Amino acid sequence: MNTDMTNKFKGRFGSFGGQYIAETLMPAMSEVENAFNIAWNEKSFHEELSFYLKEFVGRPSPLFYAERLTERLAGAKIYLKREDLNHTGAHKINNTMGQALLARRMNKTRLIAETGAGQHGVATATAAAIFGFTCDVFMGEEDMKRQEENVKRMYMLGAKIIPVHSGTKTLKDAMNEAMREWIATSQDTFYVIGSAAGPHPYPMIVREFQKIIGEETKQQIMEKENRLPDSVIACVGGGSNAIGIFTPFIQLKSVKLIGVEAAGLGINTDQHAASITGGKVGILHGSKTYLLQTEDGQICNAHSISAGLDYPGVGPEHSWLHDENRVQYVSITDEEAVNAFMELTRFQGIIPALESSHAIAHTMKIAPSLPNDHIIIVNVSGRGDKDMQSVNQYLGKK
Repeated sequence: MNTDMTNKFKGRFGSFGGQYIAETLMPAMSEVENAFNIAWNEKSFHEELSFYLKEFVGRPSPLFYAERLTERLAGAKIYLKREDLNHTGAHKINNTMGQALLARRMNKTRLIAETGAGQHGVATATAAAIFGFTCDVFMGEEDMKRQEENVKRMYMLGAKIIPVHSGTKTLKDAMNEAMREWIATSQDTFYVIGSAAGPHPYPMIVREFQKIIGEETKQQIMEKENRLPDSVIACVGGGSNAIGIFTPFIQLKSVKLIGVEAAGLGINTDQHAASITGGKVGILHGSKTYLLQTEDGQICNAHSISAGLDYPGVGPEHSWLHDENRVQYVSITDEEAVNAFMELTRFQGIIPALESSHAIAHTMKIAPSLPNDHIIIVNVSGRGDKDMQSVNQYLGKK
């Protein structure tokens, strides 16, 4: 299986991906692609990025043996990749630091971004602050209510938050508005896309900046166990944290890869965000991929208690990995995610993001039936500080 199909087929992963964008956006997209290709082949760029990831972000993030959770489930041995310990509290900073350094090389003066759970917005605002960019973040009005603390953090970092009132007022609509803004201002503006979604070259760029998660994980588990894991599990919305941890393992067929989508109120309802499990192929945000749509091709509203998974599409590489049967995609409901949130908090002392809680929940489902020598690695993509309000409201209703 060739995992780097982007270089040969202009951003294609099998039949997925591509550049389904307005002609007016093509010059900006080509500028980003060319700049990335030049930077990625320069030793100085990698040295600079490595410096900031170590000294500013705090990498490498630990691979932690969850002993109490393992004992409680009485099955497989569970390790947690602690992306929640990164500066700003999630994996998003890996990508924003890389894209901000790229923008600086391109002599841009302004960063824009879309955000759902707010972590990508915070990470972009953080990168803008350290490198001296102005920063505008597009965020759905509904997500601003759910993620009030992250909104405050972005303001504190000097970013301007632009509320999006259209559609469902969530991540999809924020991305729509950010792309419109970029068309009008690309001469001095760099669009920092946060997920492994959107038109080429962004799925490739985000994957390359996030694969450090999997590279570290692979090295760390060899040091701790002297062998590869049996399973690697990560939540999937757009899919950046998952593609980041999966990439170094894709060619290693002995390692089972599991992506966990948001089933919301149930995969058989119209209140979920499981684009692969419950969607079909179409075009969204410049890319051919699996997405939630009606019979006549209209984009459906997505639902998840997790703002970061509340998106009706998925990165095109995930769609390809699904069709290639290399990654198993499953789904977890809101209730299961909140239960996992509480379990990890109370029995391991780690408060996970609601996004990550979906991966924890699936781990809790399968671990008890697996042998004690089966090793599972779960990507804890972020911490749950931002989700306390949502969880408390959910538990209050229950």
